[in-house]
Amino acid sequence: MQHQPGRKEDNWTAREKRGFWMIRFRRCGLINAFTAASLLTCLGTIALPAQQFDESSVIRGVDAAVAARVDSIAGYTVTEHYALFRNNDETNPAAEMTVKTTYRKETGKSYEILSQTGSAIIRNLVFGTLLDNEKRINQPGIREGAWLTSANYEMKLKPGGTQQLDSRDCLVLDISPKRKAPFLIQGTIWVDARDYSIVQLQGTASKSPSAFTGPTQMMRQYANVSGFAMATHAKAVSDSFLFGQTIVKIDYRDYLIELRPVK
Repeated sequence: MQHQPGRKEDNWTAREKRGFWMIRFRRCGLINAFTAASLLTCLGTIALPAQQFDESSVIRGVDAAVAARVDSIAGYTVTEHYALFRNNDETNPAAEMTVKTTYRKETGKSYEILSQTGSAIIRNLVFGTLLDNEKRINQPGIREGAWLTSANYEMKLKPGGTQQLDSRDCLVLDISPKRKAPFLIQGTIWVDARDYSIVQLQGTASKSPSAFTGPTQMMRQYANVSGFAMATHAKAVSDSFLFGQTIVKIDYRDYLIELRPVK
């Protein structure tokens, strides 16, 4: 369906509205979450030989980095901006929403909507679903199943040495979920070669969230904030027979992190 200039996005047909109820977008948690492989290209390979890195040691390092983050962070707040694009148009979003996210280790995530524009249908059915899913995935007892650890994924270190990504020397691992779920990713992770913290994730959701939409391509980028990997940008690309290609982009800013007291 092509966007017509001057037409309000809420003026959709009943068929489209029904279709939106059938389509659910999932973020991978911090999991977390999104994109196409071309969004961020590795800048090069340095001379450090791959054989200097033992696969088992690297995987243990990844697990340890995740555990350190989980154990050290008592809570945080972050501002998240969501934008949805349709029909291969990544310039003019059909809807946008900015939220303040509050995370507490004991209870999970909560959200405060700061602003929103565009189609109310998209905001409610897409962004609302994303926030609800993220809230559910981050509940104690559930979030452990979404962590990027060897408990949830088979991991295999790629040969070829380290790659530079965002001026960081990274090791590259193929990841394959040990079970299928919309919030688990079949794909690739880049981890910092020094501390094994995640730098980038990209791949495909291991299970489609709906029979009416194709596999979702996901990417999420991370940066070091207060010593821990925190998401900075995410993107998800999905296709459906009703709407064609749909793109969701998320930007994260203004982290305030509360660390647990050192025992």
